[in-house]
Amino acid sequence: MHIGLFIPCYIDQFYPQVGIATLELLQKLGLDVHYPLEQTCCGQPLANSGSEKEAIPVYKNFVENFSRFDYVVSPSGSCVYHVREHYNILEQTDEVERVRKNTFELCEFIVDILKTDDLKIEYPHKVGIHQSCHGLRGLKLGTPSELVTERSSKVHRLLKKAKGIEIIGLDREDECCGFGGTFSVFEPDVSVKMGKDRLEDHLRNGVEIITATDMSCLMHLEGIARRQKHNLKAVHIAEILNSNRL
Repeated sequence: MHIGLFIPCYIDQFYPQVGIATLELLQKLGLDVHYPLEQTCCGQPLANSGSEKEAIPVYKNFVENFSRFDYVVSPSGSCVYHVREHYNILEQTDEVERVRKNTFELCEFIVDILKTDDLKIEYPHKVGIHQSCHGLRGLKLGTPSELVTERSSKVHRLLKKAKGIEIIGLDREDECCGFGGTFSVFEPDVSVKMGKDRLEDHLRNGVEIITATDMSCLMHLEGIARRQKHNLKAVHIAEILNSNRL
């Protein structure tokens, strides 16, 4: 497999360790990974702000950079969902359809494409899983609580076999953190209140580390935790899956 690695702009600028962990993990899994140097943003911030027409050149740049790969993998559920669902406004050439079909979030790629859920790692911590909205309901990385059916989660599947880990159950398993991209800018008071409620659930249940498939959600929760002086860490799922191997 020839893999194109897409690293979202906020990870590139603020959390490069997440991008590095994603690259190292994919290489450990025996994949041929490439990072196109001309990649930029997926265009989600523009679209979320009501300027999707202005995002079209950004969309086209993404397609130009990634259409040659078998799969595109990214440590961001929201960006992956945006590529799959919002690139429908482009002319649906073979290249566009290929990129939309073959772009995957890291966890779903490992579970659905590589067909494995045991990465043979050790992670002796009490971990709370934040189910990011785009990943949960858009990419179907898990079963949302409003559906009366058997619950499942690809993130849980990958973590539960880690030696020493304790996955902490939450009172509200899939509540939004309130970040929502530009929502946190235009509605900061509501966003912060939602974030405080989400953080309190983790703290109340004894979580040491919060993880998620989106660093944007973790950035929001970690910022609130720091301001409130809580001893709680936010660690992206890629960093955990790339941790100590047995």
